[in-house]
Amino acid sequence: MKRLILCAFLLGTISPAPAQAPKAKLQVLIVTGQNGHDWRATTPVLRSVLEDTGRFEVRVIEEFRGAGPETLAPYDVVVLNYYEKKQAELRWGERADNALLNYVRGGKGLVVYHFSTAAFEGWTEFEKMCGGNWRPNYGHHSARHDFQVEITDKEHPITRGLNGSYPQPNDELYANLKWQPEGAYHVLATAWDDHSLYKPNEKQPIPAKGLNQPMLWTVNYGKGRVFVTALGHDPEAMKSVIFAASLARGTEWAATGNVTIGRELAAPQIR
Repeated sequence: MKRLILCAFLLGTISPAPAQAPKAKLQVLIVTGQNGHDWRATTPVLRSVLEDTGRFEVRVIEEFRGAGPETLAPYDVVVLNYYEKKQAELRWGERADNALLNYVRGGKGLVVYHFSTAAFEGWTEFEKMCGGNWRPNYGHHSARHDFQVEITDKEHPITRGLNGSYPQPNDELYANLKWQPEGAYHVLATAWDDHSLYKPNEKQPIPAKGLNQPMLWTVNYGKGRVFVTALGHDPEAMKSVIFAASLARGTEWAATGNVTIGRELAAPQIR
């Protein structure tokens, strides 16, 4: 009897191990509303890829003109799906421009998606944040086709565990962007731009049979982090494992400087 009482006493004094608190979801703001591509179709896919990992809570804003620091304050990272089509009335304005710059400089994250690299011609600081941009006489692609994305940095948090080569079906392969000086950006993955795929009347002067072109890269801007993906022209091209995995992991890295999302958790779940 004494032994039973002692056991009961001991069991009563042993507290169960506290359950590990779930990680707070990272807050994401997708800025969209204009683009030369179909932003209405691609924005829900961006949101789906991120939210399906369970790591993010996503909001979408379709009007950023006139925004300020208070607009961005609740968020850990901004995903940009925006191109103002070279129309002055679609530029955000100085207050919103500065809000984004200061947000990233201060230590937050930015993801620049696909044709958003063409936005804001003449905005020097935006170009520094992007690392590479579509600009007059810079930026082209051959007809959409299947290609392979080669991971060139297997040690970066975004690409760690993403080894070798990944198929990217029926996408635009961006080439000959206007790049910032070497060392201002860091390439994570490339794809071979086969120059024989260009039609004579659309081919810009490019040497040799082809060149490896950056597809995924990062930029450090002030205390903040920028991830850029040239992949994912439309919802079909966004279904690939490499697009979804790199988008989710790149967004987490931009927000925190670290990556906890596994490749399998970032597999595309397109709704």
